[in-house]
Amino acid sequence: MSSVEMDKMTAKELVTDQEVRWCPGCGDYSILKQVQTVIPELGLKRENIVFISGIGCSSRFPYYMETFGMHSIHGRATAIASGLKATRPDLSVWIVTGDGDSLSIGGNHLIHLLRRNFDVNILLFNNEIYGLTKGQYSPTSPEGLVTKSTPAGSLDHPFNPLALCMGADATFVARTMDRDPIHLRELLKRAHAHKGTSLLEIYQNCNVFNDGAFEVFTEKATKKVNTLFVAHDKPLVFGQNLEKGIILDGWTPRLVNVADHSINDLWIHDEKDRLKASILVRFFDDSKHTDALPRPFGVFYQENRNTYEDQMSAQVAEAIKSKGKGNLDELLSGRSTWKIS
Repeated sequence: MSSVEMDKMTAKELVTDQEVRWCPGCGDYSILKQVQTVIPELGLKRENIVFISGIGCSSRFPYYMETFGMHSIHGRATAIASGLKATRPDLSVWIVTGDGDSLSIGGNHLIHLLRRNFDVNILLFNNEIYGLTKGQYSPTSPEGLVTKSTPAGSLDHPFNPLALCMGADATFVARTMDRDPIHLRELLKRAHAHKGTSLLEIYQNCNVFNDGAFEVFTEKATKKVNTLFVAHDKPLVFGQNLEKGIILDGWTPRLVNVADHSINDLWIHDEKDRLKASILVRFFDDSKHTDALPRPFGVFYQENRNTYEDQMSAQVAEAIKSKGKGNLDELLSGRSTWKIS
């Protein structure tokens, strides 16, 4: 056995001695299991892995990963992870957050992390509810949802998380779900492989306060006709026997029967096409309608762009190189001066 094989982690080695305190049946258990399964396959050293969370049910995640980690403050995991990555670019940094933590109090921090493009991985658990505080509506709760804080139904128009992220110029945008472990593991690997900020939205069932929110996408009887799994350079097809497809009528997506069209007529997914990805993440039609668009899952968009920490390191290196050549008086006075007579 080689030294590499001997040093390789196992999923069991990532399990801590902490009692997992999520409600029985919570979707978080599945996500934890898949992360613990995938991490050993990434070729990382345990001491170079960090999980940082904010506040919420999902944010207990660092307690259950036998790696370095930090359970930080509400909505600020992104800021803490940015500082860590700026000073330790060699670390594999994972941010675990929920729809309330990241899109409400932490919304401003999220969009700025995305545009700066630190090389970190964001796992956004979306259950469309505040679970930790016992069932108030969240920024992703659908209109009309009756909760403890909206007894007559929510009036708020919900965020579409991935549309928001596309608007913030994220360089990797994807979606998966807790009840599809194979797809979840694949997307975790894709997120880690991306050089830049990866945003992976994970539909996560809260079986106590919002049970069945994503049932139509996860249950065997309804999944195939309501979900669209996208793959690069492949046509957008779905259905019980892949009999349905999507075409672009101008810039408007339309449902068609595959039998009535050639493969060249169908929308071919391109992960590099920002405009089409912006349309794809807005497939949110009412699934009760016969002509409704399916909910897409997979990698919608990715691009290569310089990371913040690499650019910052280059600036620091240039400053060190020119040490002694600067003028403190000029720096303090700035580029604009005025004479007052």
